[in-house]
Amino acid sequence: MRIMNRWDPSRGAMTLQEQLSRVFGEMPERTGEESNLTAWAPAVDIYETENELVIKADLPEVNPQDLDIRVANNILTIRGERKFEKKVDEQNYLRIERAYGSFTRSFSLANSVKSDEIKAEYHNGALTLHIPKAEETKPKQIKVNVGMPAIAAKAKAA
Repeated sequence: MRIMNRWDPSRGAMTLQEQLSRVFGEMPERTGEESNLTAWAPAVDIYETENELVIKADLPEVNPQDLDIRVANNILTIRGERKFEKKVDEQNYLRIERAYGSFTRSFSLANSVKSDEIKAEYHNGALTLHIPKAEETKPKQIKVNVGMPAIAAKAKAA
């Protein structure tokens, strides 16, 4: 007589973290002050208008003097740091969910922008970058003449 075992889909399954740890080896654990702090990258919105590209990045509690914005080889890079302030003793925290530390975000720019004319604004914890488009990439409106085709007009005049 055969013994049947009930199938359990979760048996033998590993969490994603366990799988990654197995593939890449154990990651060193953070200690002390860094134990509750996670790496982060600010969220961004990117949109296009007729004359420019606009990048908005959420950077609450980041000192504007701690921002480094550069363009090299058509790559726009935003670097900075949000520091964990010890106004409250770390032992008194019940939960720390916001991320702190250094961050880097990079974006490829098209050749059709004027990277040397980028303007940056920082207001209420949001960084806004205005990247102007080159003249040749701006949309151009072509006027449509309504009426007699040019060939018919020449024939009529002759």
